[in-house]
Amino acid sequence: MRVSGLLHYGLQLPDLAQGKDFYTDFGLSVDERGDQLVVRCDGRDQDQTLLVEGHDKRLHHVAFAAPDGSLPELQRHLESLGIALQDAPAGGLEGGLWFRDPDGNAVNVRERELAAPRPTEPVKQNVAGDYQRVDDARWLSANTAPRPRRLGHMLIFSSDVNRSQDFYERTLGLRLSDRITGKAVFMNSGPGDHHVFGFIQSSHPGLHHSSWEVDNLDQLAMGAQVMADKGHSVGWGLGRHSLGSNLFHYLRDPWGSWIEYFSDIDQISENWKGQDWDVPPAVWCPMMPDEFLQNFEPRPK
Repeated sequence: MRVSGLLHYGLQLPDLAQGKDFYTDFGLSVDERGDQLVVRCDGRDQDQTLLVEGHDKRLHHVAFAAPDGSLPELQRHLESLGIALQDAPAGGLEGGLWFRDPDGNAVNVRERELAAPRPTEPVKQNVAGDYQRVDDARWLSANTAPRPRRLGHMLIFSSDVNRSQDFYERTLGLRLSDRITGKAVFMNSGPGDHHVFGFIQSSHPGLHHSSWEVDNLDQLAMGAQVMADKGHSVGWGLGRHSLGSNLFHYLRDPWGSWIEYFSDIDQISENWKGQDWDVPPAVWCPMMPDEFLQNFEPRPK
């Protein structure tokens, strides 16, 4: 079987108030639920990030959606692979199936349907030979703060990206989208976005970045501007990625990971064939920050 897609991720933080402020500044809704903070996109009925309090910052868990009634089959499949099911980690959601990947990350699969993001109207463009916007001054509506529509994907650090790829292929049915040999792996869950999950080579596990879809290029640029005005000025962008082709702007969060506004990502079908590439991470962009690929999470004890 194959999971339906990325449901949410959990992040342990030493200061939940700081987490609430940062994700709110980014344009997301943050609410209390018991001892957790739940991060959502406006207009989407789905948890996107769960913030739990702990001694230090670290990736708490990753959750994937699965079709209704599919968990018994998945449990049998995992057991046939010799993978032991576990209780939810402290601070995690009860329910679904829980297990660990080779780097020790907690993985949760839940019977959930991915919620539709809020609808959006395409922006009319005036490009050579196709002039759609007439008597309509675009600048008057281009200066709104971004409101991300959905969590699109996340990349995590792995001590062995090839081993991680193999594990998630065998357990959850994720497929290779593309790979930068020995450095990064991008995976999909079927037709849709070029990737929903992936890995960057490191010495130990951790969160590299989460990526959130906004409507258009203006929203990317406004996101960078709004976040800088709020004191979050360290970033990378504007640019267009190579693998996935999406427009991007990254911002460094207070704990050393990155968060990304993205738009215009490649869409793939069942016929897509992943390949190995030796390419830079972007077609065009400013210089990548020196610390962009550095893993600031503490090593597991």
